[in-house]
Amino acid sequence: MFNDIGPMELLTIIVIAVLVFGPDKLPKVIQDVTRTIRKIREFSESAKQDIRSELGPEFKDFDFEDLNPKTFLRKQLGNDELGLQEIRNGFDLKKEMAEITDAVNGHDTGSSGSSAASSDSAQASSGGRVDMTKKPEESEKDDRPPFDFDAT
Repeated sequence: MFNDIGPMELLTIIVIAVLVFGPDKLPKVIQDVTRTIRKIREFSESAKQDIRSELGPEFKDFDFEDLNPKTFLRKQLGNDELGLQEIRNGFDLKKEMAEITDAVNGHDTGSSGSSAASSDSAQASSGGRVDMTKKPEESEKDDRPPFDFDAT
């Protein structure tokens, strides 16, 4: 039930419990909490048994964990985690991040050719900065799609 609580977290909970309830009342509080948890578990188990008996013999091996969509899909599609393992193997995050970093820093990755060399020399002359006051060329204006006022 508490598999994800570490030793420091458990120690913190114990110290807070001692401070809040005091060492005199703490054993009584622990007994009450365990009794309540036990009753909740008994209630849930009896409810599961009632549901199984009402469903009939065709659902004898019905497992309530199958109601979780992830568990259901894993059971139906196999243990491949929905085919994501193949996608994870084909994706190299370090390579992608290096390419993006090079593109942002303006380094040539070897795919642009002479246009990249001319833009690199222009950036080198301006100290690596792009001149935002310069108007774009006419060919760049024509490549833009028209602005649609109705789409916004």
